[in-house]
Amino acid sequence: MLMMKNKTLIAVAALLALAGTAGAQVAPKGAEAATAKANADFSATLPWGDKQAFEDAKRGFIAGIPGNVINGADGKPVWNMAAYDFLKGDAPATVNPSLWRQAQLDAIAGLFKVADGMYQLRGLDLSNMTIIEGKTGLIVIDPLLTADTAKAGLELYYAHRPKKPVVAVIYSHGHADHFGGVKGVASDADVAAGKIRIYAPDGFMETAIAENIIAGNAMSRRAAYQFGALLPPGPMGHVDTGLGKALSRGGITLIPPTDVITAKDPNRVIDGVPVEFILAPGSEAPAEMMMYFPQHKVLDTAEVTTQHMHNVYTIRGAEVRDANKWSGYISDVRERYAAKADTLIMSHHWPVFGPAGIDHFLVVQRDLYKFIHDQTVRLLNQGWKPGDIANTLKMPASLDKEWSTHGYYGTLSHNSRAIYQKYLGWYDANPANLNPLPDGEQAKKAIEYMGGADAVIAKARADFAKGEYRWVASVMSQIVSFDPANQAARSLGADALEQLGYQAEAGTWRGAYLTGAQELRNGVPKLPPLSTLNADTLKAVNLELFFDFLGVRLNAAKADGKRLVLNWNFTDSNQKFVLNLENSALTWVEGKQAAKADAGLTLTREALNKFLLGQAKLPELMQQGLVKAEGDPRKFGELFAMFDNFTPDFAIVEPLPKK
Repeated sequence: MLMMKNKTLIAVAALLALAGTAGAQVAPKGAEAATAKANADFSATLPWGDKQAFEDAKRGFIAGIPGNVINGADGKPVWNMAAYDFLKGDAPATVNPSLWRQAQLDAIAGLFKVADGMYQLRGLDLSNMTIIEGKTGLIVIDPLLTADTAKAGLELYYAHRPKKPVVAVIYSHGHADHFGGVKGVASDADVAAGKIRIYAPDGFMETAIAENIIAGNAMSRRAAYQFGALLPPGPMGHVDTGLGKALSRGGITLIPPTDVITAKDPNRVIDGVPVEFILAPGSEAPAEMMMYFPQHKVLDTAEVTTQHMHNVYTIRGAEVRDANKWSGYISDVRERYAAKADTLIMSHHWPVFGPAGIDHFLVVQRDLYKFIHDQTVRLLNQGWKPGDIANTLKMPASLDKEWSTHGYYGTLSHNSRAIYQKYLGWYDANPANLNPLPDGEQAKKAIEYMGGADAVIAKARADFAKGEYRWVASVMSQIVSFDPANQAARSLGADALEQLGYQAEAGTWRGAYLTGAQELRNGVPKLPPLSTLNADTLKAVNLELFFDFLGVRLNAAKADGKRLVLNWNFTDSNQKFVLNLENSALTWVEGKQAAKADAGLTLTREALNKFLLGQAKLPELMQQGLVKAEGDPRKFGELFAMFDNFTPDFAIVEPLPKK
């Protein structure tokens, strides 16, 4: 079955619903002396005297969710901030002190007033939901990841403010944590009746799902590492994502926009509230927009700015973002709005207050992405390789003293590698690296050269005792890559990854390291197959993308030597396609039908959706008269038998099983 992902949060949210189903787990270990020292030494470099963020994060607080827990319709928690009550006092040795501070800030949760007539729900999901009081109703910006948390946020607002109806929803961009909870604040019926308008940037529907669909299964698996999705909260487990506390559990919803904001017509008056939209395509998301509210003197920078260094490249996997363009968008809004605004809000984290504070924050964020871009490109033009740049490039002191430049989500290391990749690709120009042996074979040779696995493990134990965790993790990974049954290598590799996780300032790196350690000790969790497809997210998948994804699923060996020509005729959209299988490649042509097709289907998109959602099989749809076939309909069965089914449980820290 086709599986859709968006920023892979859809799949990871579904994965979270299954958390806790695995068997007994090997317990994590504590911090080694070298880790405790590394964290203490790092703490000594941090600007602890700057406590402004805590004042800003608490400013305007009205109330929190009772018990800090949100339950779903089944009575089970979909959001549990109470699980993070351990975030008190100074950081333990098992958590980087800078990340601990960020985790404490992200735990400040509830309903906040940010300006007269404007409120934010923060700490109820990965992202923030903003509510603006209009003339007759409410304008909701970014209704969180899942409907349960969005509904709970709106109910918290209603408990303290007049109960006006929602009359508009604004999606700032096409990542699921900014639209997935829309049905917690709006309904299809109200939108269809014109009672609620939904605004989104140009290109939203095209990119809301499409950004990750082609490689979505791999991204989903990797995102579970990035977000630490299956790590239990605690000082030796999950403390924060850096971008926000965690992902809520539950279903992702989507209502298509009624109004698309374009660069030619960016301004609106929504329920009496003037809004100046500022489009920022190709920054943090392919389709994204910021907003200025002149009557409130509030600038909403969406996710173009955050209280940390964001990802130029996200380690779950995605196309590299344009740091140079990103910096330019921040520069533009600073020039236009910094002197006008009294408050700057974002789709994550806490606000910035006052024109001087806003101007300073925007300057720092602008220069952060420009520095990473320009200095990486400077060094690559001098012949530096990605690893050299990542291990050498340091933030200038003027930026390093700013908390908002710290790498809680993106890092200087992997962002600089991303910029190298954007300009020069994966190849570092050394011919020895042009066509290396496969990882397993290369690792086996290397370990043999070093005296064999037992000798290497003995040496690695000594290096572990000296705190050389990066090397130990690397060399143990090589042994596991060709001998996954070597428990000594797995255990020592897990121990090394764990210490790296405890030292990581980035929530994403901590999540990846600790998840890797967990899987080396316990194996890949045996979870049921996930189907993340639903009727809402399917709306964002056009037919062209659907046929492209079919091609990605085609197993070339099964298709070898076979040829099929299939017609598709969609009566509701008046779209026609010819699907051609030849040379183990699946291609399509729009706007025509083949005269000598092996078979053809006449159907509606609704009928296709029922098939994709598993609500009906093709023969059933034909019997119901929803699908009409020409030629031999068994040819479609032949084609679908050649498709692989992707599941997000493949091995990462050990080799894939040989087929």
